[in-house]
Amino acid sequence: MAKVRRNGNETKNSKIKMTLQDLGYNTTLEKYRKEQNINSFDVGHVILEHKDRYVVKTDAREFDAELIGNLRFTAESRYDLPAVGDWVAISEYDENKALIHSIYPRHSTIERQAVGKSAQTQIIATNIDYGLIVQSVNRDFNINRLERYLTICNTSNVEPIIVLSKIDLIDKLTLDKFINEIKGRIKDVSVYAISNQSHIGIDKIRAIIQKGKTYCLLGSSGVGKSTLLNQLTGKELMNTGAINERIERGKHITTHRELIVLENGGILIDNPGMREIGITSTLSGLEVTFDEIVGLSQSCKFNNCTHTIEEGCAIQDAVESGIIDADSYVNFQKMEKERAFFESSVEEKKKKDKNLGKMIKNIQKQRRGNKY
Repeated sequence: MAKVRRNGNETKNSKIKMTLQDLGYNTTLEKYRKEQNINSFDVGHVILEHKDRYVVKTDAREFDAELIGNLRFTAESRYDLPAVGDWVAISEYDENKALIHSIYPRHSTIERQAVGKSAQTQIIATNIDYGLIVQSVNRDFNINRLERYLTICNTSNVEPIIVLSKIDLIDKLTLDKFINEIKGRIKDVSVYAISNQSHIGIDKIRAIIQKGKTYCLLGSSGVGKSTLLNQLTGKELMNTGAINERIERGKHITTHRELIVLENGGILIDNPGMREIGITSTLSGLEVTFDEIVGLSQSCKFNNCTHTIEEGCAIQDAVESGIIDADSYVNFQKMEKERAFFESSVEEKKKKDKNLGKMIKNIQKQRRGNKY
């Protein structure tokens, strides 16, 4: 089996002695282990995924791992395969090599619409407790994009935390303006301002990292996610690129998802930057992110109100009076259309797959009939 490369940091991460509980293993997972009668297998945590190869960490060591054939061939969708953050049942079959036999239930799954693939989702990470949404305050700053990341977190029941990076590139007046803009549209979400260059705010981020909790770094390419991870670990675990002076953006370096265990017991997952944050079919995330808009829709004059031109529309009245931010409402409408389109695409794909299955069965039945 080919060895999964890990930016040369496998020994650094494996030197940290951790128990399974430190990694987030709990009584619910242990109960499942006993109920499914998989006690004979070791418990492992997927810390790196690269195509069909994985690195799995136990309380004692790390393994290069692959799926058993049955798990691979019976998988009906991406949800049936391991992802970074998953707990898995493994068995060692060679030095530092293991087989993955099954996947434990997930308490959260961060996902987005797969780029360029209709009606398909991409799993970003699983079993996440907090999403650290990193956005730089220069060219990358965009509240609409923040609301998209918030919706992804809210859909997954993951608590979001906003981290504004590269504050050394702007003055305090501009920073205060950005923070006020965020708080004007996004309620009840913590906002931290940091600089990886001057180390401002890094201690505040380090202070919120809890032992046994998992934090997923989310954000576009070049906003400083990997650099922040290096700051929190105190080591150059992840390669980072130099800042391009023309566009004030770091080079995109991270190419895969990887789970890093901090010395204080916190767990961080680094991610490749995401240019597109497509919304999937789950409505609950939008309802949480835009709860005020959704709540007002119940007060409209007409039950079938489209919230666009109707007289007596509570949402339009709130936008006109300034109660609801107009840009936020436009962003909500755009994401709701994406969600509805994705949902219809999924249903259409299911219908086509069902028809294809019927056709294959009919062909097989005809062939069996021709033999006799």
